Amino acid sequence: MSIEENVQIVKDFFAAMGGDKQGLLALAAEDIEWIIPGEDWPLAGTHRGHAGLADLLQKASEKMETSFPEPPEFVAHGDRVLVVGFARGKVKATNRTFEDHFVFAITVRNGKLTNIREYVDTQALARASQMDASGLA
Repeated sequence: MSIEENVQIVKDFFAAMGGDKQGLLALAAEDIEWIIPGEDWPLAGTHRGHAGLADLLQKASEKMETSFPEPPEFVAHGDRVLVVGFARGKVKATNRTFEDHFVFAITVRNGKLTNIREYVDTQALARASQMDASGLA
């Protein structure tokens, strides 16, 4: 696949993150691995395969609201596509907001996403996920 085709596949994936679960799964390899670093926030961890991706998407929709106020930038070299952007969001359980400058490093092989590694502001996301001592945010 060409670099331009890889970028388009990643753009399609990001567009599908708005709620097209079947579209996301169609663009992901069966053995996809999505790594989200950090601790103390709902989406952190390593998510593998279509089942892991489906679980992550379900958890994200249940636990967080996220918007992307500006279109991200796509930078590609070979089978790697970097997505550089900014997101705003809220952790539903705490009602706390966050702002996150992020980079997604995505590997595309044979027209499918095989690996996603997020580089996010884990501290901001963990802070937004923490409950105060009374159990209320």
